[in-house]
Amino acid sequence: MHKDEIADLMEEKYHALLNFLEVQDNEKWTQGPEGKWTTGQHALHLLQSIKPLNDVLSMPRFFFKYAFGKNDRELYDYDTIVQNYQKILKENSDFVFKASKNMKIPKLKDKTYILSRLQVESKKLQYKTRRISDKNLDTLVLPHPLMGKMPIREILMWTAYHVEHHTKQLQENY
Repeated sequence: MHKDEIADLMEEKYHALLNFLEVQDNEKWTQGPEGKWTTGQHALHLLQSIKPLNDVLSMPRFFFKYAFGKNDRELYDYDTIVQNYQKILKENSDFVFKASKNMKIPKLKDKTYILSRLQVESKKLQYKTRRISDKNLDTLVLPHPLMGKMPIREILMWTAYHVEHHTKQLQENY
């Protein structure tokens, strides 16, 4: 997938999420189905996953090679990334991203701030996606907490799907 298509896909997915959260009843922000995250926790989790990605993509490119190595396999397309993620999620159904373990329920007064930060971080990531070279997108890798090392292009495609995954959960269950 071309980097502009990835950036456009992220824009679409974050737009759908933010639109849904803007019109959702405020009481859902702090309540969720039994034993599940609240809407606020979903939003905070997505912020906790995009912020470190933006931070690491601001680092010098030589850092990536030194810290994580280089890609040594063929790139996966979007559908393959989604299928792999769904399969790994099923196999690790109890896995929770380290930053999201024991997450507190965000207060309703924090909703505007969290949604604003999500929007800003998504715009930053779209900008960075469009600016990074194709060579770096395909050869530099980053660690994914569940899926292992992935080329940056794949991490960016996964990020778009990750937002869609949580948006669907919210739409179906909240």
